[in-house]
Amino acid sequence: MAEITAKPVKVGTGLPGPNSSQLQEIGTLELARALAERLAIAETDWHRLKSNRKARALEQAAAALVFLLKDSPEEAILRLQQAQSWLDGSISAPPCPTHGHKRDLKVSPEQNP
Repeated sequence: MAEITAKPVKVGTGLPGPNSSQLQEIGTLELARALAERLAIAETDWHRLKSNRKARALEQAAAALVFLLKDSPEEAILRLQQAQSWLDGSISAPPCPTHGHKRDLKVSPEQNP
């Protein structure tokens, strides 16, 4: 079996550096909001990613950053705790309320005309 060696990877290749004029024009809160928006699970991906621990933790951690920058530490702490819970497996996604449950659609005699 061939030995696998890790090669150093230059992080941020092709991206503007933190001191570039492009990033200097954007405020920290706007950057955090953009990151949170990028990491938020879209409605179209919800069923596929609702139990993905990494995706859920990223979503919550990014939201925590936004709240922290907005000077709302209590909200930030809640989001960070959620992120931690996703990572350590202490929480999981609840079942979807519209799937897998048959509702009793029978009409009672009083409702019949």
